Amino acid sequence: MSNQDWIKPYKLVEYHAEALFTHDHNLRLRTINEPWPGAADAPRFFLGRSIEGTTLSRFRYDVQEKLVRQLEGLCADEPIVTDFQTKPKHFEAYMNLLQGKRFTMGPCYLVPREAASTMKVVNVNRENMKELLGGNFEWMTSEIDYAQPCVALIRENQAVSICRSVRITSMAHEAGLETLEEFRGIGYAASVVAGWAMEVRKVGGLPLYSTSWDNLASQSVARKSALSFYGVNFTVY
Repeated sequence: MSNQDWIKPYKLVEYHAEALFTHDHNLRLRTINEPWPGAADAPRFFLGRSIEGTTLSRFRYDVQEKLVRQLEGLCADEPIVTDFQTKPKHFEAYMNLLQGKRFTMGPCYLVPREAASTMKVVNVNRENMKELLGGNFEWMTSEIDYAQPCVALIRENQAVSICRSVRITSMAHEAGLETLEEFRGIGYAASVVAGWAMEVRKVGGLPLYSTSWDNLASQSVARKSALSFYGVNFTVY
């Protein structure tokens, strides 16, 4: 991370968790923090492992307190994370104790302040959405007022790569990235991520980018954009 942008990895993990999920007054997870109406249930367990060795654990409101204490003890025993492909040390225990049906895991990044778009991008809003999103991204029009900032790279008057805020708090925004298949691998996604991050900073937020451990295309965008890796998330449903 740049000196300009130095924030402890643990704090970024915390901002990430708060952006992903709604919490009650006991910091128990309630729902997925989607900015548009309607919300799915949060996972039963969230574990954030930072590159400095600290961990952050959050539990859904219906996980019993005795089990929470047991899981917290395991979380405190997690080693420093260096490779986002590595499952948590106590992966099997987490799955068994929570009777987990599935899990998610992936690297988490901060888009650095010096990230700059190498191509022209435009902000998409209610005024220009029909012109730019018609066709391939028509489904986004119903969410346009909620998922802001929304930045697109345009080819032949149509959006071909879009980055927008899909989880939002007063401290941080999480990126949602969509690029048409035929326009992948040529730098478009990196440009819209950088353009989106600049807009997020203008409204006082930190631009965060996370993906799945098996999403190679998204990881490639992170590498090309020189994003700052700060940790790995892990959830159990």
